[in-house]
Amino acid sequence: MTTVPFRAFSGTSDCLERYVGGYAAWKRDESDGFASATDGFVRTQVCIREGVTVVHAHQGCTMSHEGILYARTMGMRCVFTDHSLFGFADVGSIHTNKLLDMTLADTQHVICVSHTAKENTILRSGYLLGGEPGLAPERVSVIPNAVDAMRFFPDPSKRAKGRTTVVVTSRLMYRKGVHLLAGLIPLACTKYPTLDFLIAGDGSMREHLEKAIDDAGFNHRVTLLGHVSHEHVPAVLRQGDVFLNSSLTESFCIAILEAAACGCLVVATAVGGVPEVLPSDLMFLAKPDVESLLDALDDCLCALPHADPWSIHEHVAKLYNWDDVARRVEIVYERAYETWDTFMGRLYRIYRRGIVFGKMLWCVAACAYVWWCALEWLEPAAKIERALELDDEDGGREE
Repeated sequence: MTTVPFRAFSGTSDCLERYVGGYAAWKRDESDGFASATDGFVRTQVCIREGVTVVHAHQGCTMSHEGILYARTMGMRCVFTDHSLFGFADVGSIHTNKLLDMTLADTQHVICVSHTAKENTILRSGYLLGGEPGLAPERVSVIPNAVDAMRFFPDPSKRAKGRTTVVVTSRLMYRKGVHLLAGLIPLACTKYPTLDFLIAGDGSMREHLEKAIDDAGFNHRVTLLGHVSHEHVPAVLRQGDVFLNSSLTESFCIAILEAAACGCLVVATAVGGVPEVLPSDLMFLAKPDVESLLDALDDCLCALPHADPWSIHEHVAKLYNWDDVARRVEIVYERAYETWDTFMGRLYRIYRRGIVFGKMLWCVAACAYVWWCALEWLEPAAKIERALELDDEDGGREE
């Protein structure tokens, strides 16, 4: 199979081109807005100049949905990665799911980070619901996150001698189960006199957590670091013996991988895709309530004397590495690239997305196509200078 260059758009705070094997990822700052006519003109030029064949969008902002709309208008193949879990009952989830339905109808392949996330995404697409086609399971691949084992590694010398440290790295908000953490800390500190907590993160429930710690009189055994930049997270995790995750919902939770790579045993709530992350000898699961978390912490502390930090690190590094993720994503790109489609077939799929919503999407897709034709008339693709091929660029660097 012939490997072709791919450019994948994702919004970040920097601008860079990263080349891995035969693939390239183009990242660009889109904080100034992605929906303007001028920006659409620039993106059209960039896609043509760089020879983009597959656009890979990540759930998380409107830019990904707009990017897929424009890419499909230009005839490119699209891959969409869904990182989160959403419900079906509240107003926000209903509207979000409708937006996702539009995007998935226009996407060749979807990547989810866990099997639980895959089921959630398929159900949110309306698969086999009310006669609508939705997202077929064979169009969804499960590719988990990975961890950089070169950055996240154990250092037992950083751990407190004669003490056991439970480390938490999380946004301090309700969805992350901070109320459970606030209820657990007094019970755990009372039960284990040599147990300390190290908490990195900030958020709306920090005051609630601080008050619970202060009322229980354990300020001297709980350290709140506040916001910690990602480059300093490994240093925080190396100070811990146990990592605690009390989230109420998680699609995967990469923080668990990072902690385990630093040699920590893990106590986590069994929600979402969390039970898929690590085996039972490394991660102790609990229901999302204080008593169950305390029981799981008991089991974890009993297993702690027999845990070897470097063995845990090697196990995680073998299970979750970016080389394997890149190989699996390349396979998805190739599958998406080989997908055959027509403009009329695309409009038909969009039209079927709902009695009212489908017609609205059809109008949006048709208007986007007319706008693209206007851009082609203003500056034909044949007049846009093409970028060097990857082989040419590699050769230029070697010289």
